Amino acid sequence: MHFDRKDYANETLLHLYRHLLKPRLIEEKMLILLRQGKISKWFSGIGQEAISVGSTLALNPDEYILPLHRNLGVFTGRDIPLDRLFAQWQGKAHGFTKGRDRSFHFGTNEYHIVGMISHLGPQLAVAGGIALADVLDEKPKVTVTYSGDGGASEGDFHEALNVAAVWQLPVIFIIENNGYGLSTPSNEQFRFRYFVDKGPAYGMEAVQVDGNNVLEVYDTVKRLAEDLRQNPRPVLLEALTFRMRGHEEASGTKYVPQELFTEWAAKDPVENYEKWLMQEGILDEEARMRYRETIKREIEEGLRIAEAEPLPTPSLEQEIGDMYAELPVASDQLPVAGEDEDQNDPATDNGQPATDKRYVDAISDGLRQSMERFPELVLMGQDIAEYGGVFKITDGFVKQFGKGRVRNTPLCESAIVGAALGLSIKGKKAMVEMQFADFVTCGFNQIINNLAKTHYRWGQNADVVVRMPTGAGTAAGPFHSQSNEAWFTHTPGLKVVYPSNPVDAKGLLCAAIEDPNPVMFFEHKLLYRSLSAPVPDAYYTTPIGQAALVREGQEMSIITYGAGVHWATALAEELHLDCDIIDLRTLLPWDEAAVRRTVEKTGRIILLHEDTLTGGLAGEIGAWIAENCFRSLDAPIMRVASLDTAVPFAPSLEKQFLPQQRLRQAVEKMRGY
Repeated sequence: MHFDRKDYANETLLHLYRHLLKPRLIEEKMLILLRQGKISKWFSGIGQEAISVGSTLALNPDEYILPLHRNLGVFTGRDIPLDRLFAQWQGKAHGFTKGRDRSFHFGTNEYHIVGMISHLGPQLAVAGGIALADVLDEKPKVTVTYSGDGGASEGDFHEALNVAAVWQLPVIFIIENNGYGLSTPSNEQFRFRYFVDKGPAYGMEAVQVDGNNVLEVYDTVKRLAEDLRQNPRPVLLEALTFRMRGHEEASGTKYVPQELFTEWAAKDPVENYEKWLMQEGILDEEARMRYRETIKREIEEGLRIAEAEPLPTPSLEQEIGDMYAELPVASDQLPVAGEDEDQNDPATDNGQPATDKRYVDAISDGLRQSMERFPELVLMGQDIAEYGGVFKITDGFVKQFGKGRVRNTPLCESAIVGAALGLSIKGKKAMVEMQFADFVTCGFNQIINNLAKTHYRWGQNADVVVRMPTGAGTAAGPFHSQSNEAWFTHTPGLKVVYPSNPVDAKGLLCAAIEDPNPVMFFEHKLLYRSLSAPVPDAYYTTPIGQAALVREGQEMSIITYGAGVHWATALAEELHLDCDIIDLRTLLPWDEAAVRRTVEKTGRIILLHEDTLTGGLAGEIGAWIAENCFRSLDAPIMRVASLDTAVPFAPSLEKQFLPQQRLRQAVEKMRGY
């Protein structure tokens, strides 16, 4: 192994040595503790330390790194106190996740590290979002993220690199090519030989280094980082290395030919660098032993502190409370009508000047005013810039706010949601427009496992709104008509909003953008241009989590949202139905108090939604009513929903699919009780 010291001083070379030795000695101790049952699992990076150490020390301390399982050298390279690291691995409250996640599944803004989730690939897009924030703020910084050769088979890898190349984001994508994805060799993962062959296809520079040579890694990343800070663009850096132990300790290494271990043992990054330092007279035996003893004492002291820490004490209040970031102080909020007040037209109740607006225009108005109010807000989506989006909601936004903040994206929902989280980590707000709600499946993992869980895991909020044009009634078939809100109401950490009218559409969208938590914002596209109402011209918010009483009566209650509000209202007028109609408006968290009031008042409940019946929100609310309001019921709870089929294309089939006719039957049946 050849080490080229160039112009680096002895102090720099020894600095690299000390940081290279530290994760090795920690690992040796952890393997002992694993056998003793004092930690539950371990992903060994022995043999690969030079990549983490070299790349971390090459960056400025305030530049973000997004590591994986085997990147212990990132955490030690940022000088995180060992007692906190050890407490993290032991599930102690003194760790970074309060015992809620293990190993390196955490982030810390204090040390500018964003840890992984088990799905590996999604963090690559998050790195792009962090870099985008730096570009927008004109800060000369670089972001580093890692992928294994196996993880690079995921679609997130392609999406993240493609977006970074299109937007020229200063990200160094380090690929640790160790030859295996768990037990699957590279020739069963991909057909190319080296990852540097992929760089030109993305339009980015690609560089290969000896991943076991800490000085080569350090010098290469340092050189690239200095260049990228002045000339932002992504670079793919392939580090050739080998994993000397199992994917994790329980998996073993029997699937690896023994000759590979022999070959790579001779390339050990710690032993070879140490030997070279001693040959060059930079390190002597006394100093070598002193370094080792100092680090071992630090390890023992860190373990002593961590082991003395108690395990987390379960607290329902804390566990539930930490799912969401605290809300900001309410700004220009419309007055909330009381239980017995008419909530049909809050625009006329607060004395604000109002203009008749369509549902679609109210959303556009709220989005535009939010952009004016929050200069840190960035909009991303397919065709939303000059074209104005397929529904023209952002028409004219580029002229007013510029392409930096109104960004056309490639067709890659996962990468864009991940980038939105990256923007949030840097203190920005993001709105992601799904062209149709159906397409959110391509970004599902980022929403469910990254946006929703990040605050609970390590206190980082995801200040992201995902707008979702949804619903049937336009004969658009199975892939442009789904009502998929129940996919998200099952996910703690998200908020789910679904306005039924222009006034709420604007107010709730403004509230969603103010909210520091991830909000799934559903907009029924059939209402876009078919529904108008007087909407206050000024900026205002409508409270998330509060239902509205849109019609009042004594005979029964119809609890619904979205288009269901209009179906229920039309039927009530036709049948002269004396009923409460409750518009939930927010589906997570939904308004339990409003539901309880109407149940206690009428005793007869119909739960209506456009979503399919099985697994829909009506089942959840119905169960809650049965558990909490049983004594107030005078009839069985009825659920009315769409058929348990995909959404059909032909108008006659779609009409049968939707629940309007079944709503009529349920009302007539309820009247019989």
